[in-house]
Amino acid sequence: MGRISRTFQNLKKRGETGLIPFLTAGDPDLGSTEELLRTLAVAGADIIELGVPFSDPMADGPTIQKASERALAGGASLRGILEMVARFRAESDIPIVLMGYFNPVFVFGIREFAIEASRAGVDGVLLVDLPAEEREELHPDFKQAGIDLIQLIAPTTPPERMARLARNAEGFLYYVSMTGVTGSRRADPEGIRAAVGALKAQSPVPVAVGFGIDSPEAAAEIGAFADAVVVGSALVKVIAEHGGSSELVPRVAEFVQALKRGLLS
Repeated sequence: MGRISRTFQNLKKRGETGLIPFLTAGDPDLGSTEELLRTLAVAGADIIELGVPFSDPMADGPTIQKASERALAGGASLRGILEMVARFRAESDIPIVLMGYFNPVFVFGIREFAIEASRAGVDGVLLVDLPAEEREELHPDFKQAGIDLIQLIAPTTPPERMARLARNAEGFLYYVSMTGVTGSRRADPEGIRAAVGALKAQSPVPVAVGFGIDSPEAAAEIGAFADAVVVGSALVKVIAEHGGSSELVPRVAEFVQALKRGLLS
C-alpha cells in the first residue's frame, strides 16, 4: 500500500476529512518551499500538492499564474523540484503529489521522470492538460515506478465518461468544483454535493474536491461530504503577501491550522 492509500485509510479510521494544501514550488524560492513543506506537514496537512511552475498554466487563475511566474523567474526547474522533494522525503512520510502540465514531463523524458520522481519520493502526479485518452503514454512507466496518475473530473464531464475515469482511478480522484480557473470564485457546496455523491458511488478511490475553497468555513462545508479538500489559491495568496519576510512561515502555519480545525469541527 502506498502513502496516499495509507493516508486515506487512516483518515477513514479516524472519521476525518483530508486536507490537501497546494503551493507552487519555487515561490518565493525553492529554499522557502522546502521550509513550507515542513510547515504544512506539522500544521495539519494530510497530503501536499506541489505545483510545478509552467509558462502557460491554462487551468490556473491569476494568483497561481503569478506564483508560477515568480518561481520560473527565480530559476525553479523540474529537476530542482525533485531534488528538493528528495531532501524533504528524508525527514517526512507525508504524501507528495506533483500537479502541473505535460510539457515539462515530456521534455524531461517520461520514463526518466517516472524513475527520478519515484526515487525522490513523489507519490502521485496530476497533469492538468493530459486527456484520459493519452493516459497510456505515461501510465506504464508511472505504474512501474509506483506513482499514482491522478485524474481530474470536471462538472462538465459526461456521466459515461465519469464512470470510465472512476474505474481507472488511482490514489484519489480530483473533482473540480466548478468550471473556470482556480481562485476565480467561491465553490457552491450544495451544487457539488450530488455530483460528489454520484462519483463516490462509482469510484474505487477517495474523492477530493478543489477549486474555489478559500476559507476554513468553505473547507468545512465541502468536507462534510468529500473525502478531502484541496486549498490552493487562498494559500498561495498568503505566500505572495508574506514571501521573503519573517512572517511567511507563521502565517502559512496559522492558515493551514485553521483549515484543519474547520475540517475537524
